Amino acid sequence: MIIGITGGIGSGKSTVSQIFELLGCAVFNSDEVAKNIYFEKEIKNQVLQLLGPEAYLSDVQLNKPFINSKIFSNTDLLQQLNAIIHPAVMHKFGEFVKHSKAKLILKETALLFEAHLESGCDKIIVVAANDELRIKRVMLRDKLNKEAVLKKIQNQLSQEDKIKKADYVITNNEDTLVIPKVIELFKLLHSIV
Repeated sequence: MIIGITGGIGSGKSTVSQIFELLGCAVFNSDEVAKNIYFEKEIKNQVLQLLGPEAYLSDVQLNKPFINSKIFSNTDLLQQLNAIIHPAVMHKFGEFVKHSKAKLILKETALLFEAHLESGCDKIIVVAANDELRIKRVMLRDKLNKEAVLKKIQNQLSQEDKIKKADYVITNNEDTLVIPKVIELFKLLHSIV
């Protein structure tokens, strides 16, 4: 069974995915794979044509502030970049599924709905958290100011819309333990495989 796991930036979807992985699920982290894809020769050439040499700080490091400043203020550019990166990530996911022996395969993708990848999933989990907490988490994690985090949030489908499209929602507001929620959902999913 292929399960899409998504959520707005700072919701804690990676934490939830790690718990599922500890329980025996195979987890494909689309965002991590995408970061590596930027350095594959063919992809790098396309990114250089689209954004210029400033997109790379070195052969192993992206210039994230530069890329973010370009794509989060220009939706056309964002769509063009996604058209380069998303098909390559989808190909890698296909390979991952082909070689996985796990009954439950989780595809962790921040932009699952935005990139229209939900059709390839049997079930969808949305990890949700209140906006204040999400903003605080991203500011700490990425060393960004509030304005930059809000800009990123505005480029994603709203959390409310993601929840409407979900089969399951895990709330990660730090006021209740998330591990028991994940274990309960894991048992449920495992029983319907």
